[in-house]
Amino acid sequence: MSSDVNKLAGIETSAISLLRRAVELDTNKRFDEAVTCYQEGLQLLLEVLKGTKDESKKEKFRNKIQEYMARAEELKIHVQQEKEDGKYHEQIHIDSGSLGNSYEKLFSRFLDERVTCVEIEDPYIRSTHQVYNLLRLCELIVKLKCPVKEIKLLTSKEEHPQAQDQQHQKLGHVKQGLQKHNIDLDIQYSSTLHDREIRLNTGWVIKIGRGLDIYKGVDKFAVGFCDFDLRPCHETTIDIFHRKNIK
Repeated sequence: MSSDVNKLAGIETSAISLLRRAVELDTNKRFDEAVTCYQEGLQLLLEVLKGTKDESKKEKFRNKIQEYMARAEELKIHVQQEKEDGKYHEQIHIDSGSLGNSYEKLFSRFLDERVTCVEIEDPYIRSTHQVYNLLRLCELIVKLKCPVKEIKLLTSKEEHPQAQDQQHQKLGHVKQGLQKHNIDLDIQYSSTLHDREIRLNTGWVIKIGRGLDIYKGVDKFAVGFCDFDLRPCHETTIDIFHRKNIK
């Protein structure tokens, strides 16, 4: 009996945490992310409601669920309308050392069933960890089963010939791996590239201050080495908008 009570209390704690995060995102006008947190928090709160026997608590949960559900639906309609009108602009500020910022959390909302081509401009896909960053993004695209047929990478070359060869080999391995999933990686180099952004054929543009290299280094056996949601970040700002919104 006590184990059931403890389990229910744990679910309630998780629900409250998610809904608080939703309100925080809502306040900071990160509406798309707020909707996701509202939905996840509400799902947990509904579980708590089903398992609660106290009628006064049940009434309190019902009122909260109704309140958050109404706000989530309002935001969902607002975000969808802005996306359709091409007016959607989201700015995400990532603090130094913050967690919970995997590529999946940041970008999967835009990698839908209409995305067939991804263009990546980042001058720093050179060293091993930077190529791993690219690989992580490619893995996300494969994992989400987007109908992507081509990924175009524009980056800069390493300075020394030996380092250039190593860079080319590493990127070649990524290219070979993607071919097994029927995705072509087109690799181009530029000596004047400065911009860092991801462009989707659906019109979405994701500009990242630090490019893909937003994560701090950790020991190979430290928590966060494999799971980027648990990896501390460098401070950076991400702007997401639609080409329709560019005058």
